[in-house]
Amino acid sequence: MKILSAIAITAFLAYVAGLYTSFPWWGFVVTSLIVSVAIHQKPGKAFLSGFLGLFLLWAGMALLKDAANEHILSAKVAQILPLGGSYLVLILVTGIVGGLVSGFAALTGSYLRRSR
Repeated sequence: MKILSAIAITAFLAYVAGLYTSFPWWGFVVTSLIVSVAIHQKPGKAFLSGFLGLFLLWAGMALLKDAANEHILSAKVAQILPLGGSYLVLILVTGIVGGLVSGFAALTGSYLRRSR
């Protein structure tokens, strides 16, 4: 149950931080670290919750924004990158990048909590 609440809180706080603050794109790192320190989990579960929270948020938001313009821009970017022109792979890569950064921040928060 802790992992589900950590995933939801990580996604929510990252969304709020991105929407209502002037943080740069990586500002969700702070929120992921705080969630991981506040909700005590083993390091592996902390990484997983941070990864899934941001992966679901970024991939979902990218998919919604991309569907609104009928995949025009993402298809062109996917042709430039070595993705075979697939906008879905581009959205997947976007989610993985955000998830990895958040996961490592959550892992750091777990280790910080453990060291106290």
